[in-house]
Amino acid sequence: MLEVEVKDRNNNTVGKVSLRDEIFGVNAKPGVIHEAVVNFLANQRQGTHATKTRGLVRGGGKKPWKQKHTGRARAGSNRSPLWRTGGTVFGPQPRDYSYRLPRTVKKLALMAAIFEKLGGGEVVIIDNLAIDKPKTGEMSEILKNLGLTGKSVVVVLSEKNDSVVLSARNIPGIRVTRAVDLNTYDVMANNMLLMTKEAALRLEELKGS
Repeated sequence: MLEVEVKDRNNNTVGKVSLRDEIFGVNAKPGVIHEAVVNFLANQRQGTHATKTRGLVRGGGKKPWKQKHTGRARAGSNRSPLWRTGGTVFGPQPRDYSYRLPRTVKKLALMAAIFEKLGGGEVVIIDNLAIDKPKTGEMSEILKNLGLTGKSVVVVLSEKNDSVVLSARNIPGIRVTRAVDLNTYDVMANNMLLMTKEAALRLEELKGS
């Protein structure tokens, strides 16, 4: 079992949580993490980029000049890509960049990323992060006490908590998510990982199944 200290809001150690080695002790090849991050970013792309081909640009209804005896090159349309106002050849067109990554690879990459964070001392587990009503100041105070001020932090909760989400949304670099929604990109793109004790156990339950 992997023993990790549990902190309170004032950064005092209030106990430890035991996490299973086969879940949180995964040391995968770096390529697995890279593959999961690339997959996530590809799936976020809208793919709505588009350029106008010669069939889409304006004009072209009349032949610019007669075919012969003008001394100029033959031209059938001012929509030709050879013309300044013509269409684009082989320009980007709408497409779907998303692709499926096997579920086992995603799980392996996520747990390997968390293992890296644990090894680097970049994971903080807090006993409780409940906030009665949205207060940015209260959330900022918690982050300050934990030494997370000025860092990019992904906050992981066991279940959605609107008060925590609203309290953190105006703090730069802070992202709040649920354990079930946590992905490899979120872990690797942020300096620190702040999890509640319940979220850590929930993550262990999800990834152990």
